[in-house]
Amino acid sequence: MVSILITAGPTREHLDDVRFLSNASSGRMGCALAEAAMAAGHQATIVLGPVEMTPPAGATVIPVTSALQMKAAAEDVFATCDVLIAAAAVSDWRPVARQDGKPARQPGDITVEFTPNPDIVAGLAANKGNRIVLGFALESVSAGLPAAIERGKRKIVNKQLDAVVVNLHDTIGSEQAEFVLCYADGREQ
Repeated sequence: MVSILITAGPTREHLDDVRFLSNASSGRMGCALAEAAMAAGHQATIVLGPVEMTPPAGATVIPVTSALQMKAAAEDVFATCDVLIAAAAVSDWRPVARQDGKPARQPGDITVEFTPNPDIVAGLAANKGNRIVLGFALESVSAGLPAAIERGKRKIVNKQLDAVVVNLHDTIGSEQAEFVLCYADGREQ
């Protein structure tokens, strides 16, 4: 039995106790991957951001909200897993300062300073040893699939991945989608 860690869903980076920066990830892909892994007889642990869907029965689920929480949970599980599938749509930035409560609306513009979140999959892959690490590259439809594939291949090299799944952003929340699986050895499927 292989132990598979899957990160899934979005992360939320709170501006205050009510408002946050996030994305439209449904977590559907990560949950489907966990279901497939368990159907193949493997153990699946999902580090799952805030989603509306119910994760598959039998999977170990670690709920998280922010990127820093996802990073900490993934690092804990990664220590004993055989495979990492990083399907989560992690927020690239978080506010430098989170305000308490729900600040009242004020006239005029506001400025929010953001700082980069850590690259979770790159950080884990840097210490992968003989484990397999698979990433995802969700790219803009306007860029086109060939450009998305090239960007995905750069992620393989830059993040030390074994493979990357390339898909376009119009697949978010879809029940069916087409993907290109790019391997470190140059193959595409």
